[in-house]
Amino acid sequence: MSHKRIPKRKAAIAAGGVVALGAAAILLPNANASQDGSSANGAAAAPKTLKASDASDLASHLQELLGDAFAGSYYDTDQQQLVVNVVPGDNNNVIVQAKKAGAEIREVDNSLAELAAGARTLKADATIPGTSWAVDPRTNKILVTADSTVTGAKWDQLESTVDSLGSGMATIKKSAGTFKTFLSGGDAIFGGGARCSAGFNVVAGDGSPAFLTAGHCGVAAAEWSDAQDGQPIATVDQATFPGDGDFALVKYDDPATVAPSEVNVGDGRTVQITQAADAEVGLQVFRMGSTTGLNDGQVLGLDATVNYPEGTVTGLIQTDVCAEPGDSGGSLFTQDGLAIGLTSGGSGDCTVGGETFFQPVTTALEAVGATLGAGDAAGGGAGAGAGDEAGAGAGAGAGDEAGAGDEAGAGQEVGGEEAGGQDVGGQDVGGQDVGGEDTGAGAGQGDSGLTGTH
Repeated sequence: MSHKRIPKRKAAIAAGGVVALGAAAILLPNANASQDGSSANGAAAAPKTLKASDASDLASHLQELLGDAFAGSYYDTDQQQLVVNVVPGDNNNVIVQAKKAGAEIREVDNSLAELAAGARTLKADATIPGTSWAVDPRTNKILVTADSTVTGAKWDQLESTVDSLGSGMATIKKSAGTFKTFLSGGDAIFGGGARCSAGFNVVAGDGSPAFLTAGHCGVAAAEWSDAQDGQPIATVDQATFPGDGDFALVKYDDPATVAPSEVNVGDGRTVQITQAADAEVGLQVFRMGSTTGLNDGQVLGLDATVNYPEGTVTGLIQTDVCAEPGDSGGSLFTQDGLAIGLTSGGSGDCTVGGETFFQPVTTALEAVGATLGAGDAAGGGAGAGAGDEAGAGAGAGAGDEAGAGDEAGAGQEVGGEEAGGQDVGGQDVGGQDVGGEDTGAGAGQGDSGLTGTH
């Protein structure tokens, strides 16, 4: 399958098109700024308090502004500030502008180019099943993880490769579990004897209602049902796995399907999904899946490479959110309704914890030519255009083994509404505080009522 090249950073995608970021003005040089970032009266420019979505937008702009001096960024959830890493150089003026834009500036040793070179070395010399690596801007290093299968000569090879990168370039840690995709046989949405969770309802490029899920689910079965041995309700249109991502576009068979742009978080409650956005390290995120329900955590790394037994997948988001077989394809989103990712795989479980990786939604949307909706009805037969309507969380299923070995699983939908006459509501999430009211399309941060445990 061929895809057009995806930019490393993308603007947030909303219903009907790209969100106007409106941040250019704050990046203009300030005539009263001194060379150290202080104002004319000597006061240092204080970092701004930002919502996560605004921090992601600002990071994209500052990456362009700083050029080679930009060495990554992350969101400080406690301070609600964007921290931007810079490599010291001769052009202090752009750093002054970055401070004036509202970021906390931190000088670091490793440039993005050096970190990228280190990742290429790992790919060339240590592509071992059960390993992963991602850039961690909080440490300004590559975070290398090895699961429990990486032992003996494999561990020696990995450790030697990490050491060859030089001091201060990478860290390595062991994971108690085994990296796998989260597809499993069981209840929920079915295709070929296995199940997956749907991620987000979308409008396909031809205007038909569809949803995104994990690519390893999409390559496992062509038709998906919302009941074991039930009639198919959706058919895979595109799927990518392994390789440059783990995502699939699945179109509803009934063009009049109503597919709301929301995630069902249990107890009849939903979170309205208003737009898709890039992840930022440090961002608090929530994951919904049919096996383990609602769980939360933080983004740990971006552009992660994961070496599953089925093959290598690149461009993923690394988090500390737990997941288990039955959760594949499920939605990763923020408290204020930003669609972030689709559950791919990882290690561990929701008892002991572990690492979980997600396909970025922005990349998947651009690759398949789909658009998130604004919560209205979606129906290709009704003339719904891309970006007019869509939703999050209708049913999805998947097929035979598409994961690592026998383990892996994915679950049912997260939409909580009827799709084409089929009841595809998600299951209840016991014990989770998910707020008492549905959120609207314009919900601000915290309006969803979601309460994190991390």
